[in-house]
This record gives sequence, structure tokens and C-alpha cells, in this order.
Amino acid sequence: MLTYDEFEDLGGEAKFGSPGEAVDPGELAARLRRVVEAWRVGRGAPVVWGYDGQPEAVVMSTAQYRDLRGDDQPPVGVVDDPTVRAYASGPLPGSRPLDLDEWAAGDPFTRELLDEIRAEERPPNDER
Repeated sequence: MLTYDEFEDLGGEAKFGSPGEAVDPGELAARLRRVVEAWRVGRGAPVVWGYDGQPEAVVMSTAQYRDLRGDDQPPVGVVDDPTVRAYASGPLPGSRPLDLDEWAAGDPFTRELLDEIRAEERPPNDER
């Protein structure tokens, strides 16, 4: 999703044609499932939504956004849908667990918040 101004700045109307009148967010929500299903099979156009017919934002598929920006498309055979695509999620070499005390050490405000959270979580007679 991007603002309508961004859509215009990137030449959206020239690439996708005039999007027509903006649909109300409630209407978009009601038909979003059908819109996404159409995008997944390579059909459908970006949808402009807004209030009282005034465009606010544009909802589009990942492939349409890449086309709009001029980005490279993924290689043939790669699913172009972030909800389906698999991502490497293993730790990187040299990764280690996050240490909250180390993370908060450099910022007094964060340190104070962490101490408050820990004080709230402890039972009153906890002797840790």
C-alpha cells in the first residue's frame, strides 16, 4: 500500500491507467479477498481507496509495486507473493541471543523502563 501522492509521483496512472473513483475503506475490506486472489493469478488492477471519492491510498500486489517502481522482478519460477514465499530464518553466523541488560545499558531511559517492567513482573516476596 502507498499513498495516492506516491502512486502519482511514480507515474501510476501512466502505467496502470486511471484507477477510477476511490472506494470507501469498508467496501475495500469487503472485497479485499477477491482482489488479492485476482492478483495471485496475475489479474486485477491496483485499487484506490479514500473517503467521499477522494483518493487517499492505493493497494496493489507486490508485482504491481515492482512494476511501478521499475524494480527487478524475481527469477522465473519464484513465487512473487510475500505471504507464500519462504524466507531463510536461521541465525546468521556469529549470532547470539539478545541480552536485554546489554541492550539497555547505553540508554538511561530504556534502562529505567526495563527495571520498571521487571519490578512489575516479580511477586512481592521474590528474593532474586
